[in-house]
Amino acid sequence: MAPKRINLALQGGGAHGAFTWGVLDRLLQEPELEICAISGTSAGALNGAALKAGMAKGGREAARENLDWLWTQVSGVSDLRMAHWLAPFGVGALSHALSYSWPVTLADTLSSAISPYAYGPFYRNPLTDIVAQFDYARICHSDAPRLFVGATRVRNGKIRIFKDEEISGEAIMASACLPTLFKAVEIDDSETGRREAFWDGGFTGNPALFPLFAKDLPDDILVVSINPMERDDIPVTPQQIQNRVNEISFNSSLLRELRAIEFVQRLLDDGTMPQGRMSRIRMHMIADDALMAKLSVTTKLVPNVAVIAALKEAGIAAAEAFLAGDAEHVGKRSTLDLPEMFG
Repeated sequence: MAPKRINLALQGGGAHGAFTWGVLDRLLQEPELEICAISGTSAGALNGAALKAGMAKGGREAARENLDWLWTQVSGVSDLRMAHWLAPFGVGALSHALSYSWPVTLADTLSSAISPYAYGPFYRNPLTDIVAQFDYARICHSDAPRLFVGATRVRNGKIRIFKDEEISGEAIMASACLPTLFKAVEIDDSETGRREAFWDGGFTGNPALFPLFAKDLPDDILVVSINPMERDDIPVTPQQIQNRVNEISFNSSLLRELRAIEFVQRLLDDGTMPQGRMSRIRMHMIADDALMAKLSVTTKLVPNVAVIAALKEAGIAAAEAFLAGDAEHVGKRSTLDLPEMFG
């Protein structure tokens, strides 16, 4: 049986990207699924780069090992299994407690009042040491899966997609550069011919779907979503309000692209656009909004081993559900109901 060919679109969301780690870990164990390309932003870019380097080194198992290495680096522990004793407390309660702890409250106050440029020689981006250890010869190699990393050009607010030999440690840090926490990442931009400053790609594409529309790539795109689309409760505290503002703004670019795909599908369905004029993109999604709605921005920014371990397990479970149900429709039809989403 021919493998089911698919592209991955990996959202950013700080340490909540551990959910995507779990999803990828399970998908890589499925021999009938072929990952052809990855578009990633922020944590999605980190996950994509780790997967690509591992695949180039030694296939699926090496990719899983590389993702394990990445998240032990992010969590700051050598073995994430040590976190399971905290599971009975629940990640939602832990996230809530962290949000109102005095160190987090102090850091939040400082970040809203002090620019990262004010730290002078004491400033350091914590991702520097991690991305410096990536194997860029393998990440930039032309072998599948192709990798696209999104960042936002500060000067004009446009999205910048780094691909192939353009992908570097600076490009990945640019993709994950929250401007209230980190200095803009400056890169010599071959597109504009000048040195440009970049911020987080989530402002303009979280993640960008359009790089996955290339003719040599499959028409199936699987979005791994880690920012909840819906929250039933009205945010009332400053932390809750800011968190929801961030979620809405970081989902808006994805929703715009999904709406455009839905519009093209309607034109094809009603005959306004001739069949074959444009590709019929088939959309799929893996998400756990119920779990993500229990978490806060704190556990995105402050890696906690218990939350990271729980998110990985949740990602594995969500991927398992996709493989048991929606995966059979890959190559045939969308399983993400876009008309209902925008109805």
